[in-house]
Amino acid sequence: MAEQTSQRQIVLDTETTGLSTADDHRIIEIGCVELINRKLTGNHFHVYINPERVVEQEAIEVHGITNDFLTDKPVFAQVVHDFIEFIKGSQLVIHNAPFDVGFMDAEFSRIRPNVGLTNDYCTVLDTLQLAREMRPGQKNNLDALCRAFGVDNSSRELHGALLDAEILADVYLMMTGGQTDLNLASHGKNNQDGSQKVEHQRVTNPPALKVLRATADEEALHEARLARVKEEGGRCLWQDS
Repeated sequence: MAEQTSQRQIVLDTETTGLSTADDHRIIEIGCVELINRKLTGNHFHVYINPERVVEQEAIEVHGITNDFLTDKPVFAQVVHDFIEFIKGSQLVIHNAPFDVGFMDAEFSRIRPNVGLTNDYCTVLDTLQLAREMRPGQKNNLDALCRAFGVDNSSRELHGALLDAEILADVYLMMTGGQTDLNLASHGKNNQDGSQKVEHQRVTNPPALKVLRATADEEALHEARLARVKEEGGRCLWQDS
């Protein structure tokens, strides 16, 4: 899938009551962070949702979001228009996109009058597919990618939509060739603060991206790798020119 860098991108994650929409499982948390021209803006969207059904115990053990906590939260129909306004016209960046998009489409389909589906508002980039193309035969879950690309996920004791979206934004930028200083308004806290409002904040002066220069040893390894590519019949176009 081609990467698009000159547009607004929304890195998104959800948490759910269970694994399958076929069993009428629902979204209980949405977390999004905004990238514009590959820079984190500090603008984010975060909401907990009352799923109007029981959260499975196996799911609670993954994300820690309990049925009692969700009792006084808004239902999806109460947040859907704010959510659509936030993602509209963007490219969604999602890890294992079919899972999240499937749940989003199921939620959209319950709204009357009909509000459409995800692809009516956004395009989608699946970072799991991208990682599999870059790292065939390797583990490519979010924790594995954090290790591979040197992203700190030490605060990730449980899954949480906003924290995972922040981590994925960092991983995505590293995977696709850019470093970032992840410094958002939420500070990556994965807690249940009881808020019933949609978080939607903007930081006006986000920090500049850090540029990490290769060391002499890294440059030597790079040159050795290029030499091996040539030995195996490959080409380095920029050197040939």
